[in-house]
Amino acid sequence: MMDFLEEPIPGVGTYDDFNTIDWVREKSRDRDRHREITNKSKESTWALIHSVSDAFSGWLLMLLIGLLSGSLAGLIDISAHWMTDLKEGICTEGFWFNHEHCCWNSEHVTFEDRDKCPEWNSWSQLLISTDEGAFAYIVNYFMYVLWALLFAFLAVSLVKVFAPYACGSGIPEIKTILSGFIIRGYLGKWTLIIKTITLVLAVSSGLSLGKEGPLVHVACCCGNILCHCFNKYRKNEAKRREVLSAAAAAGVSVAFGAPIGGVLFSLEEVSYYFPLKTLWRSFFAALVAAFTLRSINPFGNSRLVLFYVEFHTPWHLFELVPFILLGIFGGLWGALFIRTNIAWCRKRKTTQLGKYPVIEVLVVTAITAILAFPNEYTRMSTSELISELFNDCGLLDSSKLCDYENRFNTSKGGELPDRPAGVGVYSAMWQLALTLILKIVITIFTFGMKIPSGLFIPSMAVGAIAGRLLGVGMEQLAYYHHDWAIFNSWCSQGADCITPGLYAMVGAAACLGGVTRMTVSLVVIMFELTGGLEYIVPLMAAAMTSKWVADALGREGIYDAHIRLNGYPFLEAKEEFAHKTLAMDVMKPRRNDPLLTVLTQDSMTVEDVETIISETTYSGFPVVVSRESQRLVGFVLRRDLIISIENARKKQDGVVSTSIIYFTEHSPPMPPYTPPTLKLRNILDLSPFTVTDLTPMEIVVDIFRKLGLRQCLVTHNGRLLGIITKKDVLKHIAQMANQDPDSILFN
Repeated sequence: MMDFLEEPIPGVGTYDDFNTIDWVREKSRDRDRHREITNKSKESTWALIHSVSDAFSGWLLMLLIGLLSGSLAGLIDISAHWMTDLKEGICTEGFWFNHEHCCWNSEHVTFEDRDKCPEWNSWSQLLISTDEGAFAYIVNYFMYVLWALLFAFLAVSLVKVFAPYACGSGIPEIKTILSGFIIRGYLGKWTLIIKTITLVLAVSSGLSLGKEGPLVHVACCCGNILCHCFNKYRKNEAKRREVLSAAAAAGVSVAFGAPIGGVLFSLEEVSYYFPLKTLWRSFFAALVAAFTLRSINPFGNSRLVLFYVEFHTPWHLFELVPFILLGIFGGLWGALFIRTNIAWCRKRKTTQLGKYPVIEVLVVTAITAILAFPNEYTRMSTSELISELFNDCGLLDSSKLCDYENRFNTSKGGELPDRPAGVGVYSAMWQLALTLILKIVITIFTFGMKIPSGLFIPSMAVGAIAGRLLGVGMEQLAYYHHDWAIFNSWCSQGADCITPGLYAMVGAAACLGGVTRMTVSLVVIMFELTGGLEYIVPLMAAAMTSKWVADALGREGIYDAHIRLNGYPFLEAKEEFAHKTLAMDVMKPRRNDPLLTVLTQDSMTVEDVETIISETTYSGFPVVVSRESQRLVGFVLRRDLIISIENARKKQDGVVSTSIIYFTEHSPPMPPYTPPTLKLRNILDLSPFTVTDLTPMEIVVDIFRKLGLRQCLVTHNGRLLGIITKKDVLKHIAQMANQDPDSILFN
């Protein structure tokens, strides 16, 4: 008899698609590997060098992830900026210049008309040689809609044909993958290539979506692909998930130019297992990614984001009231958005609508473009809109939002005192109110379509508009009623008391918090964006208020809601299990079910095992001493069994269907002329997790969460009674919450 398993078999210890990894086994294998390398390092210089390179490989991998994510983010930023401007016109000096770069070197630009230069031609100038009159307006309108439809069509077609996984923001799936689930191809090279291209197209089409969420997916794809260059990470799924946590941090770092916010986002929002070592590596990856993007300088202003601002006016204690009001608005909008968006996505899944993704994208794009063009605030890209709303009006601003009366009668250098609103400000308020309504409605239908679509930027835009409207209202109130008790103690007439841009920033944070339920990472991202440390308290007040209000109306954030909608097996660590059920209430088989399918340790033939494998779909089988005793020996995975038997048939002479399989240490002597036996003890897990039938389910749920188990065996006085899988736990939790237990789709 051969124990052919002394040599590792390719494929044993790996996982099928849509299965959960065994965290305990993966961590144990990594410890064994590390112990072996450490022991060998004392034997020779070469082994010592190998040990040092193994320890250093994690940092090298982080460096590569940071460089690649930063480079791709820079490429996406530059391309999206150029293609967004392409909808309105083209540069005759060089078609590859966007509007801003085209007019930079022009000698014919006046200060008032700094956006107009002879080198930049609108489509009406190119096609009918004039920019004036109704016909020119119609030509520009038509070209704007046409380009938007072309970009959206290309995006959805590329996703549909080449990489179906490249749609959406990717964060719900990344959360699920980081919790130990396997979705093959989700972080592959095709997904990376198509997501990068289609993200530029989707953002440029003018749809109400952002690139920030998908950049996390792009960074995680980079992390996953680069893992294949290092043996340590290629062969161990748990180690790879540590790398993906750091890659998610690098993704947020380049999305917002916020390295510390990125690390906290990964810790607070997406990671399932986050040891201290991963924290340091995430920090390093986020730092390298931000540095790379800063070197590329995509916006030409030495900033990492388009809407970087700096405020200098201090805020007053009374202003916490409007800031908390913005928090309440953010919470209400977040809860409303999640409910309506999930209802629409469920309708898409369960009706004919889901079969026509291209038509859906084109219809939404056409509606968005037709409604967006007449209003300058919906026509501009959402990042530019946020930038304009965050902006603190100075003497040099030509925006309508800064069209105040007596704006040049100032004695305070470049800063402006509070002043009465002019015609431009009132007109901007109306346009912003219409923009707010459009953004609120259209984002519900846009998020979840079959194109890359982030939610950070649309949510921030909704909050920034609401905040700016409230900010201007407060400013005018303080100007006309500075003698009111609430103002007279801190706001003297003509002083610069209220900053509308700050209200926009607080509103943006409140709405983003209401939708995603981020708190700490959100505040850090916002103050890294704005460089305003003194505004942490307003941001914290708004973020906490929005979370409380949104949680009161619905416990789930948008990503958790999409995880539940898609039926992914994600065990939420933040939820408490408060029901008094026992392991015997959840385990399979139940009282009237057929007996549990088991293997015996020394009495089953290859044919018996192959029959069980072909007749069942279970991911693994308990091994017992005998059917009579039902005393537990261990647990063996289906995939390992199949691969081992196939390998034995090829490599071990004489293995036939009647060969007996042994899971024991020693096999008894066999009579002559019997076929060789097959020893499979090496693939047997001899220490499977077991609980007794009277263990409370809250303890079982805790064990599953904290150890990342796939399954747990239930015993009574040492005899095997049943099995509880992660899917059983999720179904039980859904049942206890009066939800449909069959919505959990995967193993």
